[in-house]
Amino acid sequence: MQGLLMRDLLGRTLREVRMASGLTLRDVSSSARVSLGYLSEIERGQKEASSELLAAVCAALSVPLGEVLRSVADKADAVATVTPLPVHDGARAA
Repeated sequence: MQGLLMRDLLGRTLREVRMASGLTLRDVSSSARVSLGYLSEIERGQKEASSELLAAVCAALSVPLGEVLRSVADKADAVATVTPLPVHDGARAA
């Protein structure tokens, strides 16, 4: 799972919540007033959700936004895919 982005983890989390709730993409997209295709792209980690859109999707899922964000943070910690930045000793390449 190397190289996961936060949008990937967010999309997976939203999909898990939606499926656990027994809702379809169509149900959530209609309630959140977002296109079905765009919501699908968010769930697949292909698009970034704005804060307003994320709030609307969470409302459609009847789940607090904070709960979703905590779940994403927990997944990010568990995956631990953050590659440390290289440490430079201050020397410049000639």
